[in-house]
Amino acid sequence: MAALRTEYRSPLLDEHDVDPDPMVQFARWFDDAVAAKVPEPDSMTIATATLDGRPSARVVALRGYDERGFVFYTNDESQKGRELAANPRAAVVFHWREMERQVRAFGAVTHVGDDEARAYFAGRPLKSRIGAWASRQSVVLRDRAELEARVAEAAARFGDGEIPKPPFWNGYVVRPDEVELWQGRRSRLHDRLRYERVADGWRIERLSP
Repeated sequence: MAALRTEYRSPLLDEHDVDPDPMVQFARWFDDAVAAKVPEPDSMTIATATLDGRPSARVVALRGYDERGFVFYTNDESQKGRELAANPRAAVVFHWREMERQVRAFGAVTHVGDDEARAYFAGRPLKSRIGAWASRQSVVLRDRAELEARVAEAAARFGDGEIPKPPFWNGYVVRPDEVELWQGRRSRLHDRLRYERVADGWRIERLSP
C-alpha cells in the first residue's frame, strides 16, 4: 500500500520573525492552532524513560503553559509517574497537522505547587474527580466491573460533600532546556528552529531538515 504524502505549502519560518523566548513563541503558535480550529490543539505526546533507558510515550492533555514550561496532571503511581520519580526528565511533542507545524521540547520535570494542583483539581468535572480516586492508574484490573465497583465506592464515600485532591494525584511541569519549532515546507525542505537554553537566555539555531 502506497504511503500518503503531503505537499507542504506553508510560509517561511525565519529566525528573525520568532520571539527570543520559546514559550512566548509557543503561545503564538498555540493560539494560531486554536483560531484555526485544529482538533484538540492541547494534545501533547509525552515520552518518559526508566533509569535503564526503556522509553514509553503517550498522549496527555496540556493543562497550562507559562514561563516555566508545559503543565499536565496525572497519578503519581501511574507508569509515567513512576518513571518521572526515578528519571525526572521528559520529551514532549505537539503536532498540528492542519497548520503543518510541530513543536518538540525536552527538559527536567518537577511537580507544580500544592496550591496550584488543588485549585486545578477543584475545577475538574465531578465524575473526573471521583475517577481520580477510583483509578489505580496503570494497575492491572480483573475486568471492567472491578473499575466500576471502585467508582461506585468512591462516589458513595464522598456523597454530596467536597472531594479533595488525592495525595497521589499531582501536576507536573516540563521545564524545557530545548524547544524546536518545525514548519512544513515544499520538497521536504522543512524549516526547523531550535532554542537552546544558555546562561543569559536562549540561543536560536537553524537545523537541517
